[in-house]
Formats: sequence, structure tokens, C-alpha cells
Amino acid sequence: MLQRIRVAALAVTLGAGALVLAPTAATAAADPVVTRVGINPGPPIDVTNGAVTATFRFATKGTDKAELQLKPPGEISVGKPVDLTPTKDGDWTRWTGTRSFDSTSAGKWSWLAIAGGSSRGGTFEVVFKKVLDTKIVDFGASPDVVDKGDLVKVSGRLLADGKGYGGQTVTITFRERGTDAYRHVTKVTSRADGSFSAAVRADETGWWRAEFAATSAAKDSVSDTDRVDVRRGDVDSRIVGFDARPEPVDKGDRLTFGGALQVEGRDGVPGERVSISFRAAGSHRWEYVTSDVTGRDGRFWASATAQTSGWWRAEYAGTRGVRGSVSGADWVRVDQPAPAPEKADSRLIKFNAYPEPVKRGKYVKVTGKLQIDDEGTWEGYRGKVALYFKRAGSHKWQYVKTTWSNSSGRLYTKAKAWNSGWWRFVFAGDDDAKGDSSGSDYVRVKR
Repeated sequence: MLQRIRVAALAVTLGAGALVLAPTAATAAADPVVTRVGINPGPPIDVTNGAVTATFRFATKGTDKAELQLKPPGEISVGKPVDLTPTKDGDWTRWTGTRSFDSTSAGKWSWLAIAGGSSRGGTFEVVFKKVLDTKIVDFGASPDVVDKGDLVKVSGRLLADGKGYGGQTVTITFRERGTDAYRHVTKVTSRADGSFSAAVRADETGWWRAEFAATSAAKDSVSDTDRVDVRRGDVDSRIVGFDARPEPVDKGDRLTFGGALQVEGRDGVPGERVSISFRAAGSHRWEYVTSDVTGRDGRFWASATAQTSGWWRAEYAGTRGVRGSVSGADWVRVDQPAPAPEKADSRLIKFNAYPEPVKRGKYVKVTGKLQIDDEGTWEGYRGKVALYFKRAGSHKWQYVKTTWSNSSGRLYTKAKAWNSGWWRFVFAGDDDAKGDSSGSDYVRVKR
């Protein structure tokens, strides 16, 4: 009986002990949670261009205390704590800390986040890249003397730490004589051996050079300068407004040619001879026909007899410092005239040009009367009459303009006077009347 009581007591004692040593899940304490540490800027942290401040962030749950240790590269076994700032976010606490890194910090670092009995670790890199020394050598611009607008070759070689530096952008710049600043002209890419070249247009005398802008991997550099002298080359000329008229024209009738000669940088150029050439239909050869010397405004006038259909053009041979030029071609069809019907005689009478003298640039007024012989009686006639002018000292009449007489034959028109000389009317005739020219009238132009 006594033995059974002792056994029962021992069982009760062991049962009570089991309850104490094995607590239930409801009463056990959970370990804190620690997230991975985030780093900004993201590794590797590049300190090539100077010190960088990195921000470290992580979160914990189940504790209000945390620690972050950073261990630098090397044999050091103990990390250095980072000051942390907590921010509550529900059940979580977010932690933020910063640390500055410079070129002495390069290497592999370790981090360890600790919260209560929990921790989490990792590594990150701090890198310092060596910046290359660069140099532009053998730079030159050739030739040394060129005509305005010609191409100049610029070339050189980009080195980095004494070796060819390929795949890099090199800027070609220019400073005009009389100025202080270089301006961008073009960019080229260096070849594998560092060499580069470019063709640039030279418009002014000045100095050329090459420039390499600094990058994260290399320092900047500028070449020596090389001067190129630009001489004024021949300037261009052009013939504008060339026209051959009338079109079509009857064989044997007169063609009149006009246009203007211009030179680069100037308007009309006076005193230059312009030739008129003709190429017949079906031919490949241009033949000289006539010529004229340009007037004060660069304009020229000439005439020739129409013989066959073809192209007409004006040609300027050029002169010292001025390149020659050729106008566009103007096609004129020449028709075989029908047998001329019997035409009445005509006459131009009472021609007068006034006032005399006239001030240069003012208008000269011209009057006259066109008549035809109507079976022995002179009657006023409506017709198209051309006004011509011959400058004093010249032997050539120049076409000025066309006007019409009224039904009674009276003529009136006006034109600006630039030079002293003779004026006259010319009636070329028409289907009913023969042509005629008036007498000429001299008008002196005063300045």
C-alpha cells in the first residue's frame, strides 16, 4: 500500500515538471524579423569623381531596437555601427542611416543588420577607377594656304597614358583671325590607334585645333594650334534674266537678246563683255553670233537675224578674280514667213523727245505720229512702235520699250534718262503696213 502511494506521488511530480519545461505555442516569444539592407546609390558605389554619401535602409518587426554594422575591407573583424533613424510603420519599424565613402574606401565591404536575436548580413563594393591622362599629339591642318571655300585636312592622334585611345569623340574647333574665342566646327571619332582626321571648309584665316572633353574615365586635353591662311579666290559670276525674243519669229526677222551679269557679293557689273551664242536644232555645237558690253546696272542688249530654230544663250568669259558663267538656254522657233501681201507704206513724223536738257534719272517724254499711205492719202494708223536709244559716243541703238499709237496715229510714252544721247521710234510694220523709223532727237542729261 505504501509502495503504491509513493509511485503515484512521483507521477504527479513528473507531470508537473513536464508542464513547466515545455511551454505551449501561445506562451512562446517569436524572434524579431529583419529585412535585407537596401543601399542607395546601388553598389558598386563609384567614388572616382569624389566622395559619395550612401544611404542604408532596412526594416524590423517584433522589436524597437536595431543595429547596423559596416565592416571595411581588410583584416578588421569588428564592424563600425552606423547611426540609425527609426520610423514606425504599423507593426514594422523602418531604419535609415548614412555613411560617406571616398577613394580610401575602395574595396569589398560587409554589412550586418541586428535586431534582438535575429540578424542579416551581406556585402557591397566601393570602387575607385583610375582617370586616364590624355594628350593630343601630331595635330596639323594642311595645306597652310588655301583659296576661300577650299577644304583643309585636320588630323592628329589622341593618347591615353601614352597609348592610342580609340573610339573617343574629338571636337575640331577654329578661331578666326581678330577674334578671341574658338568655335565648334565638327566632331570626329578616334580610330583604334587614336588617330583622327576630318575635312573642313576654310572661309577665313585663323587657327585650328582639336579638343577632347573629360569623361568619367579620362581627363580632358587640347592640341597645339595650326594656322591656315585663306586668300580670296576667284568669285563666281552669273547671268540672270536672259531672254531671246520674240518667239516664234519669222526667218529673216531680228531677234533681241537681253539679261544681266552679276558677280558674287555685288549687283550688276558694268563694263564686261557678254557674248551671244547659238546652237541650231539637231546640232551639238555652240557658235558665236554677237556680243555687247554691260551697262551701269550690268544689263546687256544685243540683236541678230533669225535664220533657223535653235537655242540661244549668253556667255561671260570672266576676268581676273571673277569666274566666267553661262546663262540658261532659250529656245526660239523660226518660221518660214508666208509670202508678204502688198503692204502700204508707213511713216513716223513729228518725232520729239523732251525736255532738253533733263536731269539724270528723270523721265524723257517722247511723242510722234504714225501714218500709212491710203491710196495717196496719209492717214493716222494704230500700230505697235518700239522706242530705241543710242548713247552719246556709241554706234548702237538699244531697245527701250514698246508702245502703241492711237487710232489717229498719235504716239506718246516716257522713259527714264541716264545718259545723254539720241532717241527715236521704230515701226517694224505689220500685216498691212511696211515699217519705218522716225528721225532722231538728241537729249542732253545733266547730273
